[in-house]
Order: sequence, then structure tokens, then C-alpha cells
Amino acid sequence: MENTAGGNTQVDDVPPVEGVAGGGTAYGWNDGGFHSNPIRGTVDPTKVPSSELLHVWCMPSTSNVGQQEMPRSLECINLLAARNERESAQIAIRPKVTWGGPGIAGVVQVHCTDLCSSSGGRLVVGESLTLRRVVSMLGVPDALVPLDLPSTQLNLLPGETTAIWVSIDVPAGQPPGQYEGELFITALKADTESSAKCLTKAEKHEIYRALTGCLDAVEHIDIQTQEEVVQRVKMATSDLKRILVSPTFSEYSLENGLVDMMDEDGFTNLSVRLKISVTVWDFTLPTTPSLPAVFGISETVIEDRYGVQHGTDEWYEALDQHFSWLLQYRISPFFCRWADGMRVLAYTSPWSADHPKSDEYYSDPRLAAYAVPYDPVFSSGDSAKDILRKEIETLKTRTHWKKAYFYLWDEPLILEQYDSIRKMSSEIRSYALDARVLTTYYSGPSDAPLAASTFENFIKVPKLLRPHNQIYCTSEWVLGNREDLVKDITAELQPEMGEEWWTYVCLGPTDPHPNWHLGMRGTQHRAVMWRVWKEGGTGFLYWGSNCYEKATVAGAEIRFRRGLPPGDGVLFYPGEVFSSKQLIASVRLERILSGLQDIEYLNLYTSKYGRDQGLALLEKTGVYLGPERYTLDHMPIDLMRAEIFNACRSSH
Repeated sequence: MENTAGGNTQVDDVPPVEGVAGGGTAYGWNDGGFHSNPIRGTVDPTKVPSSELLHVWCMPSTSNVGQQEMPRSLECINLLAARNERESAQIAIRPKVTWGGPGIAGVVQVHCTDLCSSSGGRLVVGESLTLRRVVSMLGVPDALVPLDLPSTQLNLLPGETTAIWVSIDVPAGQPPGQYEGELFITALKADTESSAKCLTKAEKHEIYRALTGCLDAVEHIDIQTQEEVVQRVKMATSDLKRILVSPTFSEYSLENGLVDMMDEDGFTNLSVRLKISVTVWDFTLPTTPSLPAVFGISETVIEDRYGVQHGTDEWYEALDQHFSWLLQYRISPFFCRWADGMRVLAYTSPWSADHPKSDEYYSDPRLAAYAVPYDPVFSSGDSAKDILRKEIETLKTRTHWKKAYFYLWDEPLILEQYDSIRKMSSEIRSYALDARVLTTYYSGPSDAPLAASTFENFIKVPKLLRPHNQIYCTSEWVLGNREDLVKDITAELQPEMGEEWWTYVCLGPTDPHPNWHLGMRGTQHRAVMWRVWKEGGTGFLYWGSNCYEKATVAGAEIRFRRGLPPGDGVLFYPGEVFSSKQLIASVRLERILSGLQDIEYLNLYTSKYGRDQGLALLEKTGVYLGPERYTLDHMPIDLMRAEIFNACRSSH
């Protein structure tokens, strides 16, 4: 693949690794840049600077940081972010020596501070700043497992690099300015680590009894005299101090040569200090995404894995959790189940249209589009036609009706399937002439060619579906590397009649084109949205985000579906697999979010300087020129974003 980045071309020299593209010198190639002097004898991390025990360095969010990633020099993290934007980077840690217990190189503690600006603004740890550990799936770094804040401990393995994903979420109301904070990475004694994690039942009971006593002392403080209040607070304070100085918490005390958690100044000179600097500028990403990105969530996968029965309270709770969680990624989720012949039931809200919860879903400003079910989500005494009519009549009266669409069939292949779409659409349009029907397709009907060539057959599909279809959603696979074919597709559409062109990726396109398969390059994942913007699509669909193999236990191992490229249809994981209660994002999902945010940057730039200038900027910075010509490096992305920042901040 051509490297359009200029500057850093070392990625072109990476030896190929089957099925995996690195994001730098990943996956076992050492550029020979780092050699450390071995420390002899037993290592006491409380007496040796952590920098002599650890390599620590930073990598961009587009790097696939594998276990054999080799160290680089440590530089501070510098990020640029708009308000209502998430920006991420990675910290890599690799042991130089072993100082820990059996089977591990050692334990490290990572501690974060808030990020503060000179004018008093603050990005708070645990709210705006989060840390997640990067865990490999099929040997490729992908799952992002949340870490405790402000301090967390990690076991390092000999000869392996551990990556931490650092995200900064800038609230929409954050004052602009330069925000700075630090991370402290400190090697710990092995016995310190185990003391907190291996409490005996008696120790736990003692802590529980002491904390209960503190609570009792202050619980009804409002009905006491002033003297009694002072006395009770003194008692509670004394008990809490006794708990904190107990051996259980010795790892956090200054006597241990480590850190007082209440005081960042308490960190010793032994820690590796990593500065984080974030420039927040006065552009706010729109709450409602400019580009509707509709992603499927399989309801049957949720039912099987979480053991919830269709229609129960637990079922609604599970769907609600998935919907709310995916919404934070600038994605408009829909639930789906497939019937025979690729017919699909797609719906955004499991509740009926007149239920307050549906209004809450559909009115959420973060939702750019919602799917209305053609068939009832639940069978009832009413006929399906009556239910559909009532749903549409209710929704038509709402201001959010303009977000609605019907997704009836996934990739129709024969005329009979096209007939089914037309019949369903006729019924929908009899209740609402302005309803939007979406159809995905990558070919014309195979049993009645509309034209001589395969591609001609494909671009004539609107003639078959008009006026029963408004959103023509085509596979990016069809274009190959011929971006010029977009004009042939869009020339067949009638935007004046409300027709739109959306795109999708799934099995294809394959390497080197942009897609979200496991093992593709980070910039390849992010480039899916650059491609959408450059080609001028007005929406995007992805068939499934939780479509892994069936399992009937929430914590069962994740298996990607046979016959699909690894990662296809899976963008997040059940938390139970990683001993977490929350859903676990993939690295790829974070890069999708970054790509959707890039679209907002490009739209801002275009609104001021015109689309031609926006396209020229993509090309000039070397970010994206076409499906086989985009940057393999992160630097051009930062260049493009900085140029937009510099060009738009003064006039915004």
C-alpha cells in the first residue's frame, strides 16, 4: 500500500505477519533502538527508580500495540479536542527486569491526576479521564477493559508489552484552554500487591465492623448537640485513621516509600512521570451527529448469552443497557433479528410508539435516525397491520418522525424478494406517504438482469424499487478501488424526491481497503468514515455490533462467527468475559468514533471554505486520497485536525 504520510516511512519496512497489520513496529519486529543495562541481584522497587525497571512510552490511538511492541523514547501526550469530543492515546509499559513474584515480571501502579487549566477549568479523573487495559483477541489488541481510578495496579509479564488506552472526554460546556495533568507509573513490591487482594475473612470482617462503627457514629448527626457532633466526628475520624494505617492499606502510605493517595506530592522520585496536555478549543461537536450511522444489535444474541426471555423485565433492561451504551459512540442503534431469505426485523425501541420510553429514545438528540418495526416486536391479539398502522399514526404526530426509517430486507438477490419489499413499502406508504424505506444491496436481481454488465445491473436497482424505497444503501465492496463509480450510482438517484445514498461495509471490502476487521491497521479502521465523507454518502449502516457465536452463559469465551473475517459483526464484548459489569468496547469501536468525529471537523472546515477545500485538505495532509491510498501513519491525522483548528478557531 502506498504511504501518503511523507515523513515517517518505517511502517513500509515491517515484515508481513499473516492476517495482522501493525501500527508501527508492532508484532515482533525490533528496530534495534533500545538496549537496557541489566540490573544484577534482587530488585527492591522501593529503592530503585521505576525507569530502571520499566520501559514506558506513548503511542497514538491508531497503533495496534501488540505484546511484542518494542520500546520508544518517552514523550508527553499532546492532544487537541473540541468540546463534546473524545480523544484517546495509548501508554505502553514493558518490563526491563523481573522484580515480582512467580510468573510475573512485577506489579506496577498507575495513578492519574485531574487535568487543570490556568483559568481554573478541570477535566476530572474518572469522569473526563478514563483508563482501559488493552486485551488481545485472537492475538490482536482489541478489547478495552476498564481500570480503577485514580489508581490501578497491573501485573506485567516478562518479555511482554502491556498497553493502556487513555481517553479524554471533553464535556460540551468545558471552558476552552490548555489542560495539563500527569500519570505516575510506579513499580511495586510483590507482597504489597498481594496484601490488598488476599484478605482473610477475619480481616474483611474487621474492616467491615470498623466502617459500620464509623457510619453509626455520624449517621444521625443532625439531631445531636454541637458537643455530641464534635465527639462523634472525632470517634469516626480516629477509627478511619486506624483502618487506613493498617497493613491492608500499607501500599498507599508514605512509610512504604510509595504514595499517599490524598496527595499527589506524595509520589516519590521513583515514579515514571508522564505529562498529559490537552488543548480544548471553542468548537463544540454537534450533539446530533451530522451523519446518521445506524448499527445493528442482535436481540437473539442478548437473549441467549444473558439468559433473558423475550419480553421480560430483564430483557427490556438488557436492551436498554445496550442502546444507551452504544449511543455514546455517535451511533444510532437498532435491534434486529433475521427471518428467512435475509428479511430483517429492525427496530430502535422495543416499546410501542405510544410508550413514554419510546419517546425518550426517539427524542434523544444524540440519535440521528431510528428504525420503526414493520412487524410487531411482540405478537398480540391485534393483527400485524393494525399494530403497524397505529405505530405510524402515533409517530407521524411527533417532531422526531423525520428521523424514522424502515429497514425491511438485507441484500435482496432475486425478483421475488424485490416484490416483497415493494408490497411491504406500499402498506407503509398507505399510512404515511413521507415514510422512508431503506434497502441494502450489492447487486441487482440475479434472475432478471436489468442490464448487460454486473455493475450496470447493480446501478439500475432504483428503477426496480422506486417509489417504494428512499434510502439506497450500497456496499462499499462494489466500488473496489474505483471511487469514480460513485458518480454512476448517484446519477441514478433523485435527491429532489427525497432519495438518499448510504453505504455499508461487512465481509468486504477486504484488505487493503477500509473496513473494521480484526488485524487491520488502525488508520484502515478510521478510514471507513473518511471514505464516506469523501464519497459524499449521507448515511451509513453496519449490520451487527454484537454478532458473535451463540453462547448460553454471559461469561463464555467469545468466538467470532465461522465463515466471517474475525471481528466482522462484533464491535463490543460482554463485560462478564472480563469480570466487568459493563459492556467492553473494542479498539475498533473507538476508531469508528474518531472517524465520525473527523467528519464533524471536515464539515466545519467545509462550511467555511467549501467542499473543494475540504477535499483538498484530505489530500494535502495525506490523510485519505482513495480506498487504497490513505495514511498508514498517525501524524497526518494530527496535521489535518491542527489545520482545521488553526483555520477555524479565529472565525468560529
